[in-house]
Amino acid sequence: MLLTIVSFVFFTALVGFLTWLLTRKDNHDSSAGYFLAGRSLSFPLIAGSLLLTNLSTEQMVGLNGAAYSDGLCVMVWEVVCVVALVFMAWFFLPRFLKSGVATVPEYLSIRFDHQTQIITNVIFLIAYVGILLPIILYSGAKGMIEILDVQVLLGGASYSTALWTIVWLVGIVGSIYALFGGLRTVAVSDTINGIGLFVGGFMIAAFALAQLGGEGGIASGTEILWEQQRDRFNSVGGDESSVPFGTIFSGIFLLNLFYWTTNQQIIQRTFGASSLAEGQKGVLLTGALKLLGPLYLVIPGMIAYSMFADQGIDKDKAYGMLVNAVLPAPLTGFFAAAMIGAILSSFNSALNSSCTLFSVGLYKGVIHKGATEQQVVRSGKVFGWVIAIGAMIIAPLLDHPSIRDGGIFDYLQKMNGMYFIPIFAVVLVGMLTRRVPAFAAKIGLVAGFSIIAIGYFVPPFDLVVSSLHEFHFLGLVFAWLVILMLVIGEIWPRETEFVQQDVKAVDMTPWKLAPYAGIALIIAVFSIYITFADFSVLKKAEEGPGQAVVAPSDQSGVSESGAETEGDATTSE
Repeated sequence: MLLTIVSFVFFTALVGFLTWLLTRKDNHDSSAGYFLAGRSLSFPLIAGSLLLTNLSTEQMVGLNGAAYSDGLCVMVWEVVCVVALVFMAWFFLPRFLKSGVATVPEYLSIRFDHQTQIITNVIFLIAYVGILLPIILYSGAKGMIEILDVQVLLGGASYSTALWTIVWLVGIVGSIYALFGGLRTVAVSDTINGIGLFVGGFMIAAFALAQLGGEGGIASGTEILWEQQRDRFNSVGGDESSVPFGTIFSGIFLLNLFYWTTNQQIIQRTFGASSLAEGQKGVLLTGALKLLGPLYLVIPGMIAYSMFADQGIDKDKAYGMLVNAVLPAPLTGFFAAAMIGAILSSFNSALNSSCTLFSVGLYKGVIHKGATEQQVVRSGKVFGWVIAIGAMIIAPLLDHPSIRDGGIFDYLQKMNGMYFIPIFAVVLVGMLTRRVPAFAAKIGLVAGFSIIAIGYFVPPFDLVVSSLHEFHFLGLVFAWLVILMLVIGEIWPRETEFVQQDVKAVDMTPWKLAPYAGIALIIAVFSIYITFADFSVLKKAEEGPGQAVVAPSDQSGVSESGAETEGDATTSE
C-alpha cells in the first residue's frame, strides 16, 4: 500500500511540475491570453487537450461500467463520435474561427442578437454547475475510492466520508489549475496526463487479459474472453441494452454532434488554435485516436464481467475493482495518478469554460460593459471559485440509488440532452440559414430546454418518454425545434440576409489534407461497426422478449478468479 501511495504522489507531482515549467511565462492578464491561450495552440496540444477533456472518469468508470452490463454495443459512444469530429473539422470550426469568437454564445450573438447570447450563456452555466461539474467530481471520487482503497487509507472511514474527502481534494486542486493557469495551462496538463492515461488504459486491458488467460497470457485471455462473451461482442444493441440500435440515428448521433461541435467545455481549445489548419489537424487527430477508445473504455469492462459477474457488484464499481485486482502496487499508484489527472482535466476544463462564459458573456456583456481586461479575468476567477465550491457540495449528493442503479454514464447522457439538443439546433439553423431571425432562436432555446425537462421529470410525461426511449425523444424534439425555427423564418424572416464577416483573428487557410483524412476516418468507423455487427439481435427483439445473455460461467463453468458464476447475465437497468 505504501508503494502505491508513493508512486501516486510522485506521478501527480511530476505532472504539476512539468505543467508549471512549460507555462510559467504565459500571459494570463488579458482575456485572450487567459481564456484562449493567446490563440497559440498547435495541433498536438489541441488533440491532447480535446482527448483528455473528454476522457475522464465518467468515461473510464462509467463507459466500462456500461460495457460490463451491455457488452460491446456501448462502443457506439466512442466510434460514432469520430463522424462528429469530422463534421467539426469540415463545417463548424471554419465558421467559429472566421468570427474570432471565444464562446459558442458569442457566435450566436453575432448570428442572432445579444439576448440569444445571454439565454445560451445562462443555459450553459446552469448545466455545467448543476450537472457536469458535480458528475465529474462524483464519478472521479467513486473510481478513486475503489482503485486506492481510500476507506482503508482514512483509517476505516465510511464510504460517505471517503467520497466527500476525494471530491473536495480533487475540486480544490482542479480549481487551482483552472483559475490560476488559464486555458494553456489546462491544455498542457491535459496533454501530459493524456499520455499517462493512454498508457495506463492500454496497460489495464493487457494486464487484465493476461490474468484472465493465466499461463497462456494475453493471447489465451483474449480467446477466453471471446468464447465466454461471443454474443456480447456485438456492435448492435438490442432493445434491452442502454443503446438500442435505432437510437444511434436519433439521440445518440445528435448528442455526439453537439458534444464535439458545439459544447463549450470541449471546443474552447479549438478556438485557441493558431490557424484553421492547426485546428483541423488537431480535431482530426483526435478522431483517429478515438478509434482506439473501445480498447480501453469498453474491453476492460467486458473483462471485468468475466471476472466479477458472480459477485453481483454495482456496474460502476467494476472498473475500479479490475484495476485494483490486476495491477502491481507501483503501477496502481501510477494509474491512480493518471486517473486523478483525467478528473482534474475534465473538471478544470469545464470550470475554465464556465468562467469564460460568465466573464465574456455576462460580466463584460451585461454586468460591467466597460470592464478592463484585468477586471474581466478577475471576475472569471471569483466566479470560478463560487461555482467550484457549489459543485463540490452537490457532487457527493449524487450518490443516490436512482443514479447508482442506472449508471453514471447513462445518467450523464440523459441529463446532457436538456441543453445539448436546443443549443445544437439553434447553432445548426444559424449556420445553415441566413433569414431565420433572433426571435426563432430564442423560442428554440427556451422551448427545447423546457420540453426536455418536462419530459424527464414531470408526470405523466416522464412515463411517455420512458416508453419511447430518451434518445428517440431527444431526436423528435430536435426535429421539431428545427422545423419550428424554419417555419418562423419563413413567416417572419430577417429584413436582411446574415453575412458572416472574417475578422482575421487567425489564418483561415484550410489544411489541404482535411477532406481526405475525414473520409478515411468515416470509412474506418463504418468498417469497425460492420465487423462486429450481428443484426439477428434485432430480429429476436421483433419476435418477442429476448433471452438474457449468459454469464461467463454458463460456458466455462468457473470464472478465472476461481469462483462459480451465476447463470443470469447482468443487463442494463
